[in-house]
Amino acid sequence: MGGEGSLTGPDLQSGVPVSGIPDRGMVAGHAAGEAVLLARQGSEWFAIGAVCSHYSGPLPEGLIAGDTVRCPWHHACFSLRTGEALRPPALNDVACWRVERRGEKVYVTGKVAKPGRGAPVSGAGRGKPDSVVIVGAGAAGESAAETLRREGYQGRLTLYDTDPDAPYDRPNLSKDYLAGTAQEDWIPLHPAEFYRERGIDIIRDHRVVALEPKARRIRLDDGGTREFGALLLATGASPVRLPAELERGNPPVYYLRSFTDSRSIIAAAAKAKRAVILGASFIGLEVAASLRARELEVHVVAPDARPLERVMGPELGDFIRRLHEEHGVVFHLSQKAQEISGGRVTLEGGGRIAADLVVAGIGVRPNIELAERAGLAIDRGVLVDEHLQTSAPAIFAAGDIARWPDPHTGNRIRVEHWVVAQRQGQAAARSILGQGEPFTAVPFFWSQHYDVPINYVGHAEAWDSVQIEGNIESRNCAVRFVRGSRTLAVATIYRDRESLEAELAMEQVAGA
Repeated sequence: MGGEGSLTGPDLQSGVPVSGIPDRGMVAGHAAGEAVLLARQGSEWFAIGAVCSHYSGPLPEGLIAGDTVRCPWHHACFSLRTGEALRPPALNDVACWRVERRGEKVYVTGKVAKPGRGAPVSGAGRGKPDSVVIVGAGAAGESAAETLRREGYQGRLTLYDTDPDAPYDRPNLSKDYLAGTAQEDWIPLHPAEFYRERGIDIIRDHRVVALEPKARRIRLDDGGTREFGALLLATGASPVRLPAELERGNPPVYYLRSFTDSRSIIAAAAKAKRAVILGASFIGLEVAASLRARELEVHVVAPDARPLERVMGPELGDFIRRLHEEHGVVFHLSQKAQEISGGRVTLEGGGRIAADLVVAGIGVRPNIELAERAGLAIDRGVLVDEHLQTSAPAIFAAGDIARWPDPHTGNRIRVEHWVVAQRQGQAAARSILGQGEPFTAVPFFWSQHYDVPINYVGHAEAWDSVQIEGNIESRNCAVRFVRGSRTLAVATIYRDRESLEAELAMEQVAGA
């Protein structure tokens, strides 16, 4: 997260030469003590806040696409005309400034006042559902609720989630927060009053146990029912669990999915010296890095020959292993845990590792039980169309459970990434309102390993070749996953603009 830091560049209130900024160019400067991005599109000039409202990424280092700018760090998108956050992971707008051209100079002259967000809850409006129920207050559910209100929906809006802390920033739980470098108040996506002011009712003391699609009704765990005009299933995923005999071991096994889970691991780590991570997944390795930051001895046990090879390929997989080894992590690959007892993890190969703390990160399963029991179409997830509608009218699905027709690969895919879930929540909300735009966003995620961020755009479950541009070992590279003549995905290290350009190119191919 963090702040803006010291101001750089010219004082834009004093003016800058028109000739110094080319068409589609940007300059980082400041006005009235705030960092400001000045951009040019032909004869039009725009000025907005220069710091991304997500994790304070530097927007002037991003990419202009039409009348928007995209953040180089995590691909949030802002309107150059208004400063509005158009696309997650950013949820909050940035400031908008007035710009005047006088002769051969342009000046930033002052902030533009913005109307307040939120609308009174007083009826849905013509052609809109009279009420919307969202099951799940994670990335997809929260994004959908925010989008409904931003789009002017005024009907009753209710989220059901028994997690006492939701909605919150789940990616941070395995990264900075677990490492001890992020404050706890960074984790909630918004303060509680944000939802109250917008008439978004979050129900935590009741669980949805059944759907009745024909009656457009949900059933709750206390026997009560609730009718809906439209329903969004955003139930997310749950960790794959170890066999019971391992879970009952000593030390006990922890999983990381919720804010409570992260707090529990932090409390256990405070009394531990040695940790064993079961699984070399993204979560497993991010936990390993975070526990090393807390100066624990860390061992990673995984059945794979190399970490993350299935997603990142062999070259990046080997690099990630070496990176963790440089920071003191010990790998036990092509191995599984056979027993956890007596303060040790015994491997199938016979080795033993002393452990005060065990964390399992062996994958997740989509929470599709509600959809299955309701008779919705299922295929390794909840099947949805290009508008994220399920096989039942007025019922939509988004996030980890949704399997949708992806225009980039030509296949139905299901993706378990935070930003994808947020963008699907946004798209599902608009579909609920009848706006009718298909979901075509390119999948994107990022992973942090010590001081090395890896950005990944696209989706490649299989590929013919891996093309490496730059040098992985020097931590400056783009890795392309190619099938036939088509680039399915691009992973980058410290090539943020190239990642943005790859995303935009994939969008343009899919839209052609």
